Amino acid sequence: MRETSARLLRLLSLLQMRREWSGSELAERLQITTRTVRRDVEKLRDLGYPVDANVGVGGGYRLGAGAEMPPLLLDDDEVVAVALALRSGTADAVTGIGDAETRALAKLRQVMPSRLQHRLEALNVEVVDNGPVASAVDAELLAAVTTVCHNHERLRFDYRTHDGTSSRREVEPHRVVRAGLRWYLVAWDLSRDDWRSFRVDRMEPKIPTGPRFAPRELPPGGAAEFVSRGIARGTAAVTAKVLLHAPFESVAPMVEDRWGSLEQVDAGTCAIVLGGRSLDSIAEWLVAFDVDFTVLEPSGLRDACRTQSERFRFLADRYSRA
Repeated sequence: MRETSARLLRLLSLLQMRREWSGSELAERLQITTRTVRRDVEKLRDLGYPVDANVGVGGGYRLGAGAEMPPLLLDDDEVVAVALALRSGTADAVTGIGDAETRALAKLRQVMPSRLQHRLEALNVEVVDNGPVASAVDAELLAAVTTVCHNHERLRFDYRTHDGTSSRREVEPHRVVRAGLRWYLVAWDLSRDDWRSFRVDRMEPKIPTGPRFAPRELPPGGAAEFVSRGIARGTAAVTAKVLLHAPFESVAPMVEDRWGSLEQVDAGTCAIVLGGRSLDSIAEWLVAFDVDFTVLEPSGLRDACRTQSERFRFLADRYSRA
């Protein structure tokens, strides 16, 4: 199958070299029989690439209109998906590729069989050009970061945090992750001796890159999940620390990394750090553990728990009289 596909590509390349070829000339170039040439031409036609044939003396094969480029090895749905993505303006998170995006779509349409062009035209999408988002990354910067990940080379860069503080970092870069319209680098921070995620739009890499390194095993769940957990913690409006009077083993299955972290204190207690939209929402979550607990911080969570307790007591009295 791979040999046949390679031969079809070679046949198309030959047909583009000059206007017309005889069957015997193609057979000689491809080192196959003229009968196989005819079969391969039929396969190209089945794939949607027009190949015209003239019979008789002086006849031969030539490419028809709309087949001036080599084919993309994509099926129909894949071709439409790529074209629609380009047409829909999906580059809000990356700058510096607008012209390339337009050229790529033009080339794709040139090799696209007519039946697929009709499908794309039916998916008529108009895009409001709002320009790149504030967190958009330059295409060259993104390419440079993904390259050091692929080559397993240490990376030094100046990093700007959300409050404007700058610092020099040196890391072992492993993966680039896209979350929404933002790009993140998941890397082993050499000075922190731990995994960290960095927004690529806040990075200013330094050249040359460092020595090669042996890749480490990624955090549990992989790079994407690591970034997701960090985003969830970073977007929590409030956090609280609570001592749960229950063994670590009994509580751990109820705690998801997206909204809390758990550590064992002793055989009968564990401490949990929770994030949420409000202290009231955290108080509601604590009820789900169904264990005694002590609020460590902040003190405002104690008031929220009292309010929650009074609410449950009111509901219990109301329904007991019903």
